[in-house]
Amino acid sequence: MGRTYIVEENVGQYLSNVNLQGKAFVSGLLIGQCSSQKDYVILATRTPPKEQQNENLKHSAAKLDNLDEEWATEHANQVSRMLPGGLLVLGVFIITTLEMENYFQNALHRLVFAVEKSMNKKRLWNFTEEEVSERVTLHICSSTKKILCRTYDIHDPKSSAKPADWKYQSGLLTSWLSLECTIHINIHIPLSTTSASYTLEKNTKNGLARWAKQIENSVYLINGQVKAEDGDLLEGQKKSSRGNAQVTSHPFDVRVLTQLLLNSDHRSTATVQICSGSINLKGAVKCRAYIHSNKPKVKDAVQAVKRDILNTVADRCEILFEDLLLNEIPEKKDSENEFHILPHRVFVPIPGSTVMLCDYKFGDESAEEIRDHFIEMLDHRIQIEDLEIAEEINTACVSSSMNTEASLDSIDDEQPKQPIKTTIILKIQHNIGVIAAFAVVVIAAGISFHYFSD
Repeated sequence: MGRTYIVEENVGQYLSNVNLQGKAFVSGLLIGQCSSQKDYVILATRTPPKEQQNENLKHSAAKLDNLDEEWATEHANQVSRMLPGGLLVLGVFIITTLEMENYFQNALHRLVFAVEKSMNKKRLWNFTEEEVSERVTLHICSSTKKILCRTYDIHDPKSSAKPADWKYQSGLLTSWLSLECTIHINIHIPLSTTSASYTLEKNTKNGLARWAKQIENSVYLINGQVKAEDGDLLEGQKKSSRGNAQVTSHPFDVRVLTQLLLNSDHRSTATVQICSGSINLKGAVKCRAYIHSNKPKVKDAVQAVKRDILNTVADRCEILFEDLLLNEIPEKKDSENEFHILPHRVFVPIPGSTVMLCDYKFGDESAEEIRDHFIEMLDHRIQIEDLEIAEEINTACVSSSMNTEASLDSIDDEQPKQPIKTTIILKIQHNIGVIAAFAVVVIAAGISFHYFSD
């Protein structure tokens, strides 16, 4: 027996309304949450067409060989940034004018593996062995309305397709629990002389990977309590007349206690390292996660929060670096501190649900631009008045220095002259060699990870 996918009715309505506009096919992403027994699909979004595709509609009989996997995977990377903790890209769909099951299934097989591989490269975390490793492919024939749902094991590129059940259900969007967390971070990433040839992005990701282990090993309080991992998240909640715990609309408050010391059976040693610079990340981060209310476990809720913490910090660093590269902002070479504003998080609710999606906004971007980005990426219209900007103003300080410093040196707490609220300080100290190495990457970058462009 294959997996069962419980799908919000609005998703079915969306898929039936997709207009092929004379094309042979349209592909897109399926978004939701995995669980041990069944998966939940709450959103579907088509992959935006390329401009040249819009201009060449006369070639509408193009074969599926023209499916642009690179374009589709970049769309998946963009969308994954807009998902809070607990939500994932569960798979892909394709809507065609013809059935030809085997022909289209081969394309879906390639696409679902390409999408997962691309997103996995950017994650600071790994899936556990207990987690579901199957991803879904959905083929819909627009003429016959026939639906073919199958899954593949993403851990096995040679895995064969397994049949799966695709079941629509009303009210799925209302059955979610929310968790909120504000975590204060203070990350110091030394840049060794041996890593001077690496890109700044790679050095940052390496440093964040070490910090990610600390987040994984932290203690998480839910509403001020430490709960057993295998315990029921809703334990102690009032029960309805049917004996089930009532779903609360009030979010769970999550607090993170990071461990300062290693266990007694581990020996701690200090390492002195010659460095060409350092990156400092300090401040507060707002995080949100969602979990389906069907027998929710504490460990699943904590895991969703952990991953949102890791994702939002990594995404913001990447967006900042990409923005500096694409706008060719000159670096200061005379050890002067240079401050840049990191994007802050913007949330927007899914209509009829407590679940919120997110995006990232620089200070000079308007609400209209964020709205248009949501429409482009998720193919869903939002109201500007529904945008909720998290109370974060993030500041990055970039400075260059020819002096070396020891690893784990004290962090300079110099602040920007402009008054700020909740501050995330990303201080980058590097020598000219590092700057030059970073500049080489500008030429090869080519793709904006903040705005999905050709």
